[in-house]
Amino acid sequence: MRALLLVLATLLLVAGCSSDAPEGEFTFGGAGGRTTVVYDPPETRGVLPPVSGESLLEPGRQLSTEAWRGQVVVLNVWGSWCGPCRAEADALDQVAVASAPRGVQFLGIDVRDQRSAAADFVRDRGVVYPSIFDPPGRSLLVLRGYPRNAVPSTIVLDRQHRVAAVFLTAVLASDLQPVVDRVAAEPARAS
Repeated sequence: MRALLLVLATLLLVAGCSSDAPEGEFTFGGAGGRTTVVYDPPETRGVLPPVSGESLLEPGRQLSTEAWRGQVVVLNVWGSWCGPCRAEADALDQVAVASAPRGVQFLGIDVRDQRSAAADFVRDRGVVYPSIFDPPGRSLLVLRGYPRNAVPSTIVLDRQHRVAAVFLTAVLASDLQPVVDRVAAEPARAS
């Protein structure tokens, strides 16, 4: 009887610690003090539900990662008020331009911002990829367990839109480009 109670208690404990995310869906488990987390091998990656929201520069138009099925997608969470975001802008553009011919699309997510300040930021710096305008950060809710206050941060999705890498800091082109290249070179239907 004691053994049965012990087994039941263990099962309840494990059930209480389980994720609310559907099986195979991405849940951020923490970085353990690291600023870069890489999810390998590919079959261990969780799928990110579509990220969508209103376009920063085209109010009323919806942008969504669904538009880029079968492509690698790089999400960048930023704000015009963020010094490190300003510092990484050129590096992100550099990687976006270099990677586009291999089926890589970048999508910014502008948070905690004013539309006019964010639009000026994009225009002044000549940012080459679109951004979602999302002051409250609601589009980030699909990133279960993700620290929504991590600005800037960059998330690389493989061609099946599984999370392949997370950067919880400003990125350099020399750090991001090799990760994007490796993910873009993976077979489109890797399990």
